[in-house]
Amino acid sequence: MDSAIGECLAAFVFGSVVGLLVQRSRFCNTAALRDAILFKTYRNTKALLVAMMILTLGFTTFLTFGEGNPMHFDVGLNQIMGLFLFGIGMVLAGACTVSTWVKTGEGNVGALWALLFTFIGMFLFSLLWSVNYWPPASLSMTGEPNLAALQLGYSNAATLQEKFGIPAVVFGAVQTLVLFAIYRAIRRKETIQHQHHEEAAARREAAKAAKAAKPANTDARTEQA
Repeated sequence: MDSAIGECLAAFVFGSVVGLLVQRSRFCNTAALRDAILFKTYRNTKALLVAMMILTLGFTTFLTFGEGNPMHFDVGLNQIMGLFLFGIGMVLAGACTVSTWVKTGEGNVGALWALLFTFIGMFLFSLLWSVNYWPPASLSMTGEPNLAALQLGYSNAATLQEKFGIPAVVFGAVQTLVLFAIYRAIRRKETIQHQHHEEAAARREAAKAAKAAKPANTDARTEQA
């Protein structure tokens, strides 16, 4: 009983801290991709990349020493379609699931409706999944590629470590370097954008100064005449 209460208290404290951080930082997974593509702003994108780098290195280090509990699920056309539809829904809702919780707590009625229908959609999917698999999980989701069932199989740093004998943290380091390269590219692009904005602002100021100087020169010539 004490252990269960302790776990609930720890979960409550952890959830409260994470919720506060998400609310104050305005971090959102959907905004990280949406803002970069539509508005060319990268505040959330950079935060997401940093989080992914830390988690990738940390988790693959645990896997290297036989710890951790990686999720096992096959990747196939059904996941790709589902993620695509989920992404459309979250962009239309204006937030990811976590941010929807935060906005609902802030009193946003639109976020409340999005959260409500998220649960309704999950419930309806659970009913369909129990009646009709697509594709039949027991036959097609075996962990190996199955092109006939449009399944690509299952693989992560742990399975690669088992197959090739290379520590999982090596694959994590490679992925982290790729993420860091993307982060650096974004930083360079932001620097260039900032320089362009400063140059444009300087040109506007120079144009204003030149425009203001013209009447003064005209008045001086008139007085001399």
